[in-house]
Amino acid sequence: MDITVHTTYLPQDDPDAAVAFYRDVIGFEVRNDVGYNGLRWITVGPPGQTGTAIVLHPPAIDPGITEDERRTVVEMMAKGTFAAINLATKDLDDTFARLQGSGADVVQEPTEQPYGIRDCAFRDPAGNLVRIQQLR
Repeated sequence: MDITVHTTYLPQDDPDAAVAFYRDVIGFEVRNDVGYNGLRWITVGPPGQTGTAIVLHPPAIDPGITEDERRTVVEMMAKGTFAAINLATKDLDDTFARLQGSGADVVQEPTEQPYGIRDCAFRDPAGNLVRIQQLR
């Protein structure tokens, strides 16, 4: 089998803040920005890695979702417990300094984890957890 990760999805509740974070702070390129009925779906990804993308989408708009479920999603996003993504970098210290300097919400400074990786964590503007680990 030859399977790769192509696209993952993260909710965003402020498209402009999401673009500013993922493009200007993380350094991803915006590949698509689609508006429909006053909502926006924004596709971003690492430059030079066209086969990998993140779609930043409006939260809780899936067909069939109930109002109670929608409220739960919004509440979990506000607490930062709804969605997460793990990224990797060659220089964790430089990446951490750049993100911290941008004013990004630091959750964890670079740390050697007992399970063998060194990583840090931030929250994006929608509250999604963004963990970044050192490539080995």
